[in-house]
Amino acid sequence: MIFADKLITLRKKAGWSQEELAEKLGVTRQSVSKWEGAQSVPDIDKILQLARLFGVTTDYLLKEEQDEPEYTAEDDTPALRKVTLAQANDCLAKAQANAPKMALATALCIVSPVPLIFLGALSTNSLFPLSEGASAGLGLTILLVLIAIAVVLFMQCGAAVKPYEFLEKEPIDTEYGVTGLVQERRDAFAARYNSANTLGTVLCILAAVPLFAAMMLTDTEVLSASAVCLLLVLVACGVYAFVRVGTIQDAMDQLLETGDFTRDAKARKGVIGAVAAAYWLVVVAIFLFYTFGPYGNGQPQYSWFIWAIGGILYAALVLVVKMALRKQNNN
Repeated sequence: MIFADKLITLRKKAGWSQEELAEKLGVTRQSVSKWEGAQSVPDIDKILQLARLFGVTTDYLLKEEQDEPEYTAEDDTPALRKVTLAQANDCLAKAQANAPKMALATALCIVSPVPLIFLGALSTNSLFPLSEGASAGLGLTILLVLIAIAVVLFMQCGAAVKPYEFLEKEPIDTEYGVTGLVQERRDAFAARYNSANTLGTVLCILAAVPLFAAMMLTDTEVLSASAVCLLLVLVACGVYAFVRVGTIQDAMDQLLETGDFTRDAKARKGVIGAVAAAYWLVVVAIFLFYTFGPYGNGQPQYSWFIWAIGGILYAALVLVVKMALRKQNNN
């Protein structure tokens, strides 16, 4: 095993990011990245410093034929679950297969209110042969069908990657060659990932254009509803692009323990999950009370904005929770 792979293994076992290790050594993150990429080798002073930091001998760090760590002191660190090369390949293959399904399911959830909104506007203006109540019922039925399809897709994707759920929750160790393989694929995927994110961002920005156009034209309920529907469709297309590449990127980040899947981030996931569950229960309660409560309007086609506001506030809430947890850990 070469020095680069040994350094990656020891750093991950210690639970440090490249930035954290660089700070402890008094070097830049780029230097650590070059060492782990086998582009350069640290000088002898840094080798000695690394040996002290990780509690291993310099012989282990420098001799390629010595694969098993030789510790300078008793090491009682619990063993981490090891990911083999076969498991890494299988995980990435499943993520590749799941990506279009996850993207489609997410997009269906976003566009599900479109029939309800559009049919409601048509029936209100007597442009649809059904009554307002019948139109609302038809719209709700289509909404539930789309949501049901999305749920089935989510469940299929979840079942496919269930053997690798531990990657999101537990610190891991990787077999020799795994890190290099995943990093190589991640580098090759970077151009596609950036292009899809750019496209998704542009679509989400342009999604507001129909609303502005409707404001400049004759203000009618049908036109306003059509503008909202087109907004949701454009957002759904943008999110589809985000999720399709994000699913694959997340799988690679999980194997590399980077991005949103560092060991610190994994430790915070339980808290964030509990907060998310409680938050969305409150949002559902507000929607039901506003629509069907004693003071509600009884017309769900006009309550869609609650979900849009809820989504925006959810992103802000998660950011605040992450900052609070990070501050708590630093203290």
